[in-house]
Amino acid sequence: MFTSVDDVRDRLAESGYLASPAVATTVFLADRLGKPLLVEGPAGVGKTELAKAVAQVAGARLVRLQCYEGVDESRALYEWNHAKQLLRITAGRDETWDETRTDIFSEEFLLPRPLLTAIRGDEPTVLLIDETDKADVEVEGLLLEVLSDFQVTVPELGTITAARRPFVVLTSNASRELSEALRRRCLFLHIDFPEEELERRIVRLKVPGIETALAESVVRVIGALRAMDLRKAPSVAETIDWARTLLALGATTLDENVVRDSLGVILKHQDDILKAGAKLDLDAV
Repeated sequence: MFTSVDDVRDRLAESGYLASPAVATTVFLADRLGKPLLVEGPAGVGKTELAKAVAQVAGARLVRLQCYEGVDESRALYEWNHAKQLLRITAGRDETWDETRTDIFSEEFLLPRPLLTAIRGDEPTVLLIDETDKADVEVEGLLLEVLSDFQVTVPELGTITAARRPFVVLTSNASRELSEALRRRCLFLHIDFPEEELERRIVRLKVPGIETALAESVVRVIGALRAMDLRKAPSVAETIDWARTLLALGATTLDENVVRDSLGVILKHQDDILKAGAKLDLDAV
């Protein structure tokens, strides 16, 4: 999909995603080597947006598996349409079981879920396995099987092998440790809070019309908040939301009243808001 690291950086920038050199290099290598890309980092730093941006610039279909506690093989891979199978069995009462079985376990009754959908596609595809760390360990075993050979075995239909391998992005907020076996199959990328200069560029790109001075003030205050011992430090998503909020309020500078009244946009816990209100010194940032 990409010809060079610079090509990755430039095309992602055109889609509105400003990639650091490390991000652009790892995306290029994942594409060139045909390896899944495991992206870790705090929530809100752009892990999911990276997969979306890659799909956009590559003209690829985005297939997303949202992981959560309790997600299982039927939700990730495939399941059978049992209601439709039951109707078919009822309609064919005069048939033998062998005749009915051959029919009800066919493509017509198969419900492909994200993993199988991505593997069976013959068009450029980006497979996003989002928040992998929220899935149970058993799902990791399924991912190992699928990402190892990019094939799936459906007992009733046989083995389905990818005609065109998807570009795979797995994201993790590191709420639990992923297995070493899964990590070995992937290229690893850690996305942290960006440097001030990059975050200022992101704010100016995502919030058109914001004054340069206000964007700089926003980024400095966000940096000061991240330096505090908070339950949830504000991420890039909150930086952008806050900049949009200030623009909507008509603020041209940051003062104590504006900051105090809008802290709920960037901090999501009351004890964090109280701590920030007590410790944040606007004159020092």
